[in-house]
Amino acid sequence: MAVNRSEHLANVLETHRMSHIDKLVQKFRDKRDDIKEALEEHYTSDIYSPLNSGSFGKHTAINIKFDLDVVVPFKRNSFTTIEEMYNAVYDFLYEKYEDTGLATVRKQKVSIGVIFKADKDGDQISIDVVPGREISVDSYLDVRDLNIYFNKDTWGFSKGTYMKTNIQSQIDTIKSRDDERKIIRLLKIWKHSNSESYKSFLMELFTLKAFDKSTITGNLWDKTEGVLRYIKDNVTREDFTLKDPGNPSNDLMKNLSWFDRQNLSNKMKNIIDRITENSENIKTYFPANKDFDTTESYGLKGSSGLSIPKDDQRFG
Repeated sequence: MAVNRSEHLANVLETHRMSHIDKLVQKFRDKRDDIKEALEEHYTSDIYSPLNSGSFGKHTAINIKFDLDVVVPFKRNSFTTIEEMYNAVYDFLYEKYEDTGLATVRKQKVSIGVIFKADKDGDQISIDVVPGREISVDSYLDVRDLNIYFNKDTWGFSKGTYMKTNIQSQIDTIKSRDDERKIIRLLKIWKHSNSESYKSFLMELFTLKAFDKSTITGNLWDKTEGVLRYIKDNVTREDFTLKDPGNPSNDLMKNLSWFDRQNLSNKMKNIIDRITENSENIKTYFPANKDFDTTESYGLKGSSGLSIPKDDQRFG
């Protein structure tokens, strides 16, 4: 029997909802809040209120892979350099959590990872802390722009350099765009389930631009296919850009090689073709989370199969 593709995708989204792992999510929230309180107590008037970001902040998280990020906005005169700020936050978190045996603290690309020891249930909570400094004195509350530090060569930036970003703009860009968030979550499920290395933020921007620049209508499969087709047709165009809403001068396409562009276009074409040939193939590219799938014989299970992201897959 042919698979109803839209119904299948709706079920895929349902089985990947965060509400299925409420208890685990609360553990993440508690650890995140603990870190935020510690930072506010330590830095007092040198920082503005820390901001929740990442996939959870954007409401695009899936329960097999999600992250809770904390952006810490420092005032302009709090540190002489962006590098000094980054290292100071790392030193504070290391002393607070690693020296006391509570967690492992590591420097990552733009964030500082705090990986807590597994609790009695075997759950290991990991939070990313992203320090940023406002561009000019007293400007943050008005424009929300921050400079973030690169601790490693990444995304076309060299270690020791910094970049302007606006996390609030990234969050606001996706606010109230329910259709887009559904497709973004589906692309994340495809990416994780098929071990694809493309950045989630890239998939997010592709989806937003597809809805902005083309006609994406119909049922859930029609909209998903429309986004896949938009990526297939445009990713190999030399003049195609994907501007970061937090920094329009940051074009993510510049960091995508011609091989990666062609490869992504081919993958999108292959997904469309194979699902068109046989609707059963949709289950390969967009599988349900069997732990929470009541439409099959799996039943409900206790584990979400949660994957803690690697440091190069975080921050957006």
